[in-house]
Amino acid sequence: MKELLVVVDMQTDFVNGALGTEEAVNIVENVVKKVKEAKKCGKDIVFTMDTHGRNYLETQEGRKLPVPHCMKGTEGWKIIPELQSEIQGAAVLEKPSFGSGELARLAEENGYDRIQLTGVCTDICVISNALLLKTALPEAEISVDASCCAGVTPESHKNALEAMKMCQIQIENA
Repeated sequence: MKELLVVVDMQTDFVNGALGTEEAVNIVENVVKKVKEAKKCGKDIVFTMDTHGRNYLETQEGRKLPVPHCMKGTEGWKIIPELQSEIQGAAVLEKPSFGSGELARLAEENGYDRIQLTGVCTDICVISNALLLKTALPEAEISVDASCCAGVTPESHKNALEAMKMCQIQIENA
């Protein structure tokens, strides 16, 4: 059984920075524990990083969400300090948008049987990547650990979990 843990955008700007939320701060301990368990079990781990350039405000996303965040090289772009020691040995994928085609290709090429997602934001990047993975690997078991995810709001987090459930993505610890 080939397993992958995907840690979506656990970056300073999404936890306690420009777009941070109390809910994101509250999942940090759970995510750290999940990553340590995955390492101990020998699972592959991928960290995604929302990555924007100086022209962010000129992009479609920047015009619709005019809050500079995750600007490459800034403190807000970095993976949170609590996970810094866990990056070693994991793949790190920078992505300019919500979902990562590179993540889907990596998962498909490696033929994972089980993929679990954690991170932020449930209702934007987690759902986008979960659906891309489900499309790339329709027979793989794709799951999301709700206790290791936070959305923009508690309501949008819950709505995203329900939407993923309808797309045959398993929701754990809801």
